[in-house]
Amino acid sequence: MSGSTDDIENLIALMAKLPGLGPRSARRAVLHLIRKRSMLLSPLADAMTQVAISARECLNCGNVGTSEICDLCQDDRRATGELCVVEDVADLWAMERAGVFKGRYHVLGGTLSALDAVGPEDLRIPQLADRVVSEEITEVILALNATVDGQTTAHYIADQLDGQVRLTSLAQGVPIGGELDYLDDGTISAALRARKDL
Repeated sequence: MSGSTDDIENLIALMAKLPGLGPRSARRAVLHLIRKRSMLLSPLADAMTQVAISARECLNCGNVGTSEICDLCQDDRRATGELCVVEDVADLWAMERAGVFKGRYHVLGGTLSALDAVGPEDLRIPQLADRVVSEEITEVILALNATVDGQTTAHYIADQLDGQVRLTSLAQGVPIGGELDYLDDGTISAALRARKDL
């Protein structure tokens, strides 16, 4: 490989690490970006630089935004007493795309997993318990993925919050083994409307 293509090969290698892109897809994407340099590559590079500087995790809910407290947490209209607990930010964004939930969110940052040595102290479960009290939460909706780890985490949280608040979970529409980020908006909407007590 000649020195003149090292930067391009490095970009391809980095792109190939993104979810959904392998080496061949990354190569095609990079070639497309280079061909559309002024329309895509330069603006994309500028946007990525800006996001690298400004992106941060919301101190309250764990969402990703550009301020210490995200727009969702700052919106007083969302102080409905409902708190939707999700595994990660991608799940929060999937719920928001569906446009049916008008309360606030809490991002755990993962699920309990004995295999990966992830315990309750590694997730944002203590902060969840604090928010239930400080924000006068009346319902916690456990919108965790329908996986073994997701359900284990849901049961753990239910045990921790038992008697403090109404606990519900997503119902019909979420297949066993399914992940929120891959579901269509109609499925998420139906599942949220048909949530049930744990």
